[in-house]
Amino acid sequence: MALLLSLLCIFCLGGPVLGQDMPYEEYMTQLQACPRECRCPPNFPRAVYCDNKGLKSVPKIPPYTWYLYLQNNLIEALSADSLGNATQLRWLNINRNKITSEGVEAGILGGMSHLAHLYMDDNLLSSVPSPLPASLEHLRLSRNRISKIPAGVFNGLDKLNLLDLQGNKLLDDDVTEVSLKGLNSLVQINLAKNQLSRMPLGLPPTTTQLFLDGNNIEKIPAGYFKGLPKVAFLRLNHNKLGSSGVPKNVFNVSSILDLQLSHNQLTEVPLIPSGLEHLHLDHNRISNVSGSTVCPVDMATLDDAVNESAPRLRYLRLDGNAIKPPIPRDVILCFRLLRSIVI
Repeated sequence: MALLLSLLCIFCLGGPVLGQDMPYEEYMTQLQACPRECRCPPNFPRAVYCDNKGLKSVPKIPPYTWYLYLQNNLIEALSADSLGNATQLRWLNINRNKITSEGVEAGILGGMSHLAHLYMDDNLLSSVPSPLPASLEHLRLSRNRISKIPAGVFNGLDKLNLLDLQGNKLLDDDVTEVSLKGLNSLVQINLAKNQLSRMPLGLPPTTTQLFLDGNNIEKIPAGYFKGLPKVAFLRLNHNKLGSSGVPKNVFNVSSILDLQLSHNQLTEVPLIPSGLEHLHLDHNRISNVSGSTVCPVDMATLDDAVNESAPRLRYLRLDGNAIKPPIPRDVILCFRLLRSIVI
């Protein structure tokens, strides 16, 4: 009775609006098929909320669902019995459950031809699920137990622009040109807190944000970033990089805006590209810094006015090193746009 009254109220006050979004028959079918364990707001009929319910399995999902929230449960499997009708899904959040790779029924995800966002953080996956739908744009698989990226799993995923694999068990041989093939539109990739000892191979040239914090990387190959002409945000905090493993010009890439090298073993400040705006070098082993060695342009060519050729650095963090204040005057003269220095 309460449901009927709420439906009558909605149709009296907002029926025309709902009609534009969803035909009447679909609307009624959707609400009537709402699982008793879940919440299906009449004013947001394409969303089904089954989060924080202590569920051990996925209830049967209504056929016109676009947004499905299953996070914070005890779910161990994804099967066609419960998700077979949910072919219109755009957004699926299954974070913080107990789903294993064996528990993902073959083809269940690949059949969701409209799915754009798939969130499976904090589960028990040992491999990237396969197959995946070609419609996918965001794939989050952080904090699982993934040690395998099946060859060809990303083929055909031309819309995928965000891939989050942080906090897994990936080794160098798991992240290769073969395993990453098909990521033709990738913008952000997060491989932080894995077990990498070298810079990953095969990253697509579209990569703009590369996060590699918390690995065991000791060196960066010379010319590594020539294959990544769009990289703008680079995080390598908490690795094992020493100055001998960082070639002098390796970061001299015009696209880089934010470079983070905190908590490494650097003894020298690397060459700073002119376009860099934020540099994090805290908690290394650097004992001194001078404008003559780190300034990316000839200081003799700098005049009192700030022009297009002047270095763009605005934020510099050097605390946790052996550097004693004050910062040398030639560093300030070089980086005239600096607004904050932490030492």
